[in-house]
Amino acid sequence: MKLWDKGISIDKKIEQFTVGNDRELDMHLAEYDIIASKAHAKMLGKVGILAAGEVQKILKELDELNKQLENGSFVIEEDFEDVHSKIEFELTKKLGESGKKIHTARSRNDQVLVAMQLYFKENLKEIHSKTEELIEVLLKLADEHKEKLLPGYTHLQVAMPSSFGLWFSAYAELLIDDLYLLEAGKKVVDQNPLGSAAGYGSSFPIDREFTTKELGFADLKYNVVAAQMSRGKCERTVTSNISSLANTLSRFAMDVCLYMSQNFDFITFPDELTTGSSIMPHKKNPDVFELIRGKCNKLQAIANEMILITNNLPSGYHRDFQLIKENSIYAVENMKEILDIFIHSISVIKVKNVDLNDEKYKYLFTVDSINDLVMQGNSFRDAYKEIGEQVQHNTYKPSESKKHTHLGSKDNLALNEIRRKLQK
Repeated sequence: MKLWDKGISIDKKIEQFTVGNDRELDMHLAEYDIIASKAHAKMLGKVGILAAGEVQKILKELDELNKQLENGSFVIEEDFEDVHSKIEFELTKKLGESGKKIHTARSRNDQVLVAMQLYFKENLKEIHSKTEELIEVLLKLADEHKEKLLPGYTHLQVAMPSSFGLWFSAYAELLIDDLYLLEAGKKVVDQNPLGSAAGYGSSFPIDREFTTKELGFADLKYNVVAAQMSRGKCERTVTSNISSLANTLSRFAMDVCLYMSQNFDFITFPDELTTGSSIMPHKKNPDVFELIRGKCNKLQAIANEMILITNNLPSGYHRDFQLIKENSIYAVENMKEILDIFIHSISVIKVKNVDLNDEKYKYLFTVDSINDLVMQGNSFRDAYKEIGEQVQHNTYKPSESKKHTHLGSKDNLALNEIRRKLQK
């Protein structure tokens, strides 16, 4: 069954090419299509297009389909093009003429739009929640290891003293920036497109404000052409927001891989979280974080791909949008999995004691030494020159690490202030 079927058979190769993997992808959207169909049926009843009895029967059958989803028995067979045609077929099979009326005053275009935006809205909340959980884990680790020093690097060269507390809380605060973007994404998708039909509205006297309230959208996408043009914009926004989060997690995963290597040897993980080599028995590989890094980089590539697919499309609907459905669902589902495994793994990280007396960290405290001279009355430029000459002539002797007292430094992490950001 196809919603656009006019009784004309279609070439099987063309059908297979145009359907693609929609049936598999639409299992993620089935719950939301049912929710939107219930709201649409209630609205049709409100404006007198459906009788009250018809509305009740449709709602009952939609509830039955939802139960099938919950118990895992709902299937989109190959006879159907997508979840929308499957649900309409089931309603028609059970209710006859009443089931056929469910598509009145809507198109598959706005049907897909509203299901996608409900899906995004719900899943961005979940991604937001998981990100908050990761931030809390990092802030706890920062507090727990705030006294443990860690070499800081610039250009991958030993630079200045840092701490594990500073490292963990740095990523915590960066992730809050990603939450800001997720919030913006939620605002974009939290606008009801239902009722825009194929993108030019309908001559039926529908009540779009009713479905907006019924579906729990914060607002209505009023202009029907704008509603249709949100297809592509919503997916680009969501994948772009996820891409920002992926960038943070990818960089963090790279740090973990680097710090686990024997040349750094700052951290480790329980054996059960690492993998070995088929020929080197000593290996303890950070495969989880390497895969996180790779998956996150792929999510960033998807955001760019979405722009390339949609950037020169004129107004109205185009079948190109089918391709971005796959990408955006992939991005959402993978980010949830990445966050789960990141939280699970980083929670059991083992922080090592780093011996800063090692020869390779000899120049870690040069800036502190310069500052000591400045505090004794020297100008910064003269102090810089003096310590620089000591380094050049190999006469520099590092002093003990000084306390860095200003807000946000290694000895004043501002964890409470970061938590306040998170609570906002």
